[in-house]
Amino acid sequence: MTGTLADLVNQYGLSLILAATFLSCLAVPVPTSLIMISAGAFSAGDDLNLWACAAAALVGAVLGDQAGYALGRRFSGLLDRAGDRTARTIDRARAFTQRRGGPGVFLSRWLFSPLGPYVNYFAGGSGMAWAQFSVWSVLGEMVWVAVYVGAGYLFADQLEAVASILSNLSGAAVGLLLSAALGTWLWRHSARSN
Repeated sequence: MTGTLADLVNQYGLSLILAATFLSCLAVPVPTSLIMISAGAFSAGDDLNLWACAAAALVGAVLGDQAGYALGRRFSGLLDRAGDRTARTIDRARAFTQRRGGPGVFLSRWLFSPLGPYVNYFAGGSGMAWAQFSVWSVLGEMVWVAVYVGAGYLFADQLEAVASILSNLSGAAVGLLLSAALGTWLWRHSARSN
């Protein structure tokens, strides 16, 4: 699959990079990380322009984030239809997002990237200020693009190994985050029970 994907990146270049990053920010399962790493590798071989690849990835990602935010804002009423207990949880999550959502948006762009599309939807649905969302989103996407396109450029001859390492690191980060969140929830819940 890696060879076929690399051929597609070489053939369709910037259009594929932009489309893939856009769709991945809407939770469409596209191998975006591998596409960006391949783009970096082709840039190292002078088949593609490094800065154009980075720009296409960044534009696609930012547009995808904005679309996810807009969809979340549009369908925010779905959150309000939850039951009483769920509504309290959603209200707390909204309040937290208003206070500290920016760093969460930033980290979900690159460190916890599998959560990014859902953060986009929730940020819009929870009423997070658009300007705040946008600033943190762009900053985070800049890191994501730099890491993945840059890794492909620097380690062009080890494409599959780099893709595997970055994928595993991202998955491990999300696993640790979810484990910490579940552990905190269980600890608080058990403390209330006692």
